Amino acid sequence: MSTSAYLYSVLMVCTGNICRSPTADGLLRHELAKAGLADRVLVDSAGTHDYHIGDPPDPRSCATAKAYGVDLTHLRARQIVREDFERFDLILAMDDGHLALLRRRSPPHHRDKVKLYLDYAPHFGRIVPDPYYGGPDGFETVYRMCEAVTAALVADIRRRLALPVAGMSGN
Repeated sequence: MSTSAYLYSVLMVCTGNICRSPTADGLLRHELAKAGLADRVLVDSAGTHDYHIGDPPDPRSCATAKAYGVDLTHLRARQIVREDFERFDLILAMDDGHLALLRRRSPPHHRDKVKLYLDYAPHFGRIVPDPYYGGPDGFETVYRMCEAVTAALVADIRRRLALPVAGMSGN
């Protein structure tokens, strides 16, 4: 399906696109598929930096997601490009540093598309912590944060597409 066939598009962004943003990407794709919306919403992720271009997500991210039935292994890291600001309706930054960087890189007429990921789950604060240098607990924390955001994001997408709001199914 071409990009233009989608009704809405969401891009998640972290630093290297191997931990936080692919977890958010994979979980949103998974829940949209379960809701029958995968063919209506384009989901992707990218990094602000080129550290891991072409690499799969961190094995610890993959293992954590897999424990909940979500497959991340098909995703590959990429760096955000200028065309992403045209292509996506919503660009979600994992922390304030990413938010500032994305707003600086964004053409002025697209800056309103760039938002903080945790705006969808503000009880967690403003930062999805980078689990890269830590142990498995950090990846679990990120997954739980992404789970909360995904539920709110799917409801928001349904609202934007004028579809009935349905609950996210549990695992």
